[in-house]
Amino acid sequence: MANVTFNNDPVTLLGNEITAGDQAPNFTVLSNDLQEVTLNDYKGQVKLIAAVPSVDTGVCAEETRRFNEEADKLDNVQVLTISMDLPFAQSRWCAANGIKNLDTLSDHRDADFGEKYGVLIKELRLLARAIFVVDSNDLVTYVEYVSEVTNHPDYDRALEEAQKAE
Repeated sequence: MANVTFNNDPVTLLGNEITAGDQAPNFTVLSNDLQEVTLNDYKGQVKLIAAVPSVDTGVCAEETRRFNEEADKLDNVQVLTISMDLPFAQSRWCAANGIKNLDTLSDHRDADFGEKYGVLIKELRLLARAIFVVDSNDLVTYVEYVSEVTNHPDYDRALEEAQKAE
């Protein structure tokens, strides 16, 4: 399992670590209007999935704004930001921050995504910061588990990998 810290303290990630080459596990999360959303809803598209602890924190907010800005420039790539935030909070935050080019999704109900992608922090019931690029055939082509949850991911590499995926 990936070694991850939160504020420099080691945390336990629940679930299975995902690696490039794996078939992306299907998952169920909630949209901002409380509808169930699954990986299958994005069939045929490249997905850049950003797992974040909460859009209401500084690094997560910056990350989501950056991916929202970049999403508009990516062809056939759907950007998803998944957190444990309630759908109502995500919706409010997106409206206040002009987020329109990506989907924010909530894993709060079942932590299904968190467990299937190995990013659920046992001690906090939050998601660790991670990036997954999944191609149009649902094959994982790139993974970054950010070693310190309060740090930024490698944006350039994630975007490059998303553009390369087919």
